[in-house]
Amino acid sequence: MHVHLLQHSPHQGPARIADWLASMGHSHTVFHLDAGELPPRLADGDALIVLDGPEGSLETERCPWLRGERKLILQALNGNKPLLGIGFGARLIAEALGAVVARGSVAETGWHRVDLAPLSPVDLPDTFEAFMWHREVFALPDYALALGRSEASPLQGFTWDDGRVVGLLCHLEATADSVRALLDHQAPPEGSPTSPHAQDRAAMLDDPRRFDRLAPLLDRLLSQWLHSTAAA
Repeated sequence: MHVHLLQHSPHQGPARIADWLASMGHSHTVFHLDAGELPPRLADGDALIVLDGPEGSLETERCPWLRGERKLILQALNGNKPLLGIGFGARLIAEALGAVVARGSVAETGWHRVDLAPLSPVDLPDTFEAFMWHREVFALPDYALALGRSEASPLQGFTWDDGRVVGLLCHLEATADSVRALLDHQAPPEGSPTSPHAQDRAAMLDDPRRFDRLAPLLDRLLSQWLHSTAAA
């Protein structure tokens, strides 16, 4: 398979997703619409991944490149393409499906427990720890199934159209290097200094095994995501 990835910041890349795609024999191309690149043609790829990006407004007046990205997401939703969004990408997908996207009550950064939703079709443990970096949240789109929740965020993700479309608020793709890049170059989500659900740098990086434990979770999620479409 060949996968298109949309990246919105030099410091919020595919991280472990790129390694997983290569290990499974899939090729991929990364596009930077925010830097003036043209959107990819969906017909030239087999799936689309929309990565994390800036917090805050989704207004096209502030980010004119969003017009083309929204169009591409709608094409993927309507064209039976596998579609995965993470963070900012999941917000765009939720918005395209008619769900409310808004600022959450508190920022959520660092490592937090996710409880899988009772009806979640995703093959993940009932509870697991994932990396967070957000203040913005989204509601559950119509006809979607909730993935799970954390203490600060009632919805940590969703699936839609029998698993063909997946939106994740949490980050299963995070690595120690990708988190360092965030901390070194990206401003923390609004309200992080006063949030009870925001960790400091030391807490985020103190245990490298946390990142190792994310790897099999990402593998299970991506394998099920692509397999569900191939089996359809």
